[in-house]
Amino acid sequence: MVRIDLVSLIVEEYDPAIAFFTDVLGFDLVEDSPSLTDDGRPKRWVVVRPPNAQTGLLLARADGEHQRAAVGDQVAGRVGFFLRVDDFDAAHRRMTEAGVTFVREPRSEPYGRVAVFLDIAGNRWDLLGAT
Repeated sequence: MVRIDLVSLIVEEYDPAIAFFTDVLGFDLVEDSPSLTDDGRPKRWVVVRPPNAQTGLLLARADGEHQRAAVGDQVAGRVGFFLRVDDFDAAHRRMTEAGVTFVREPRSEPYGRVAVFLDIAGNRWDLLGAT
């Protein structure tokens, strides 16, 4: 089997990002282990994943000015992440009540219902559901 297991998401700090993805979006914290950079500085291996999903996010704390500049703009202002849910209306309502910023209101497209939201770093995501 071949699959994409993880996608890195650069964040400012680990703990607020973990809280956003687990408490607000309902992801599972799969792993949070201490690690070291190539030059021996401490870092963490932090993986979050939607329940029952195969692909997860590796939350990577920005290291250096170049990476800090990419926080919130990892895909140059485009939607770069896609969260598909079974019940679009319930997920949208729950996320709105939790304070998630939606930058586009729900609309119907040929591929389903969609609304664009921002994660804790400012990256754009599509919330996707059936029409």
